[in-house]
Amino acid sequence: MKRRTLDTIFAVGGLVVALLLATLGFILIDQSSFATNYVKQELGAQKITFAAATALTDAEKSWQPGSTCLVTYAGQEMATGAQAECYAKYYIREHMHASAISAGFPGATYATLGPIRTDLTSQINTAKQAGDTTKAADLQKQLDAATSLRTTLQTGETLSGLLLTTYGFSVVADKITLAAYVLYALAGLMVVLSIAGFVHAYATPKDKVVFGIPTGAPVRA
Repeated sequence: MKRRTLDTIFAVGGLVVALLLATLGFILIDQSSFATNYVKQELGAQKITFAAATALTDAEKSWQPGSTCLVTYAGQEMATGAQAECYAKYYIREHMHASAISAGFPGATYATLGPIRTDLTSQINTAKQAGDTTKAADLQKQLDAATSLRTTLQTGETLSGLLLTTYGFSVVADKITLAAYVLYALAGLMVVLSIAGFVHAYATPKDKVVFGIPTGAPVRA
C-alpha cells in the first residue's frame, strides 16, 4: 500500500472520530443545560430567599465552619445547587438543632424521637396507674414537646433532603459539562492530528509504499 494512501485513510478516520467526539460532547452539554435549567426552575418555584445579613443571628453565622455561606448568599433568592446545599445544611439544620435543644431533646432527630415518645407514653401510663398525677402531667408535657419537635424535624428533614437532592442534580450537571469539555478537547486534538496526516500524505512521494515492495524494486528469485 502506498504511504500516501495510508496517511489519507488515517487522516480521514481521525476526522470521523473527531466528529463523533464533538457530537457526543454536544449531547452532554445539552443534557447538562437541561439539568441546570431544571434545578433553577425547581428552586425558583419554591421562592426561597436567604435572610438578610443583618437578620442572621451569631449562632446562624457561626454554627459550623460552612455557615459563612449564609452571609455570602444573604438576601439572595435561591437559584443554584450551591445555594440549596447552603440553605439545607447550615440554615434548616441549625434551626432543627436549636429546636431540639429548646424542646429539651438535644441532638434528637425524627427517627430517634420515635422510641423516646414510646418510652414517655409507657411512663405516663405507669404513673397514672400508680395514682401519681403530678408525675403523669410532667411526663405529658415532655411527650407533647417531643411530639411537636418530631413534627418540626420531619418538616425540616424533608425540605432539607429535597434541597440536597436538587444540589446533587447540579453536581451531576457540572460533571457532565466537564466531560463534554474533555471530549471537545479530544476532538480538537484529533482534528489537528488529521490535518498533520493530510500534510504528511501530500508531502510523501507518490511511489513510496509501506507493507509491500516499492515499485521498480528488483524481485529476488
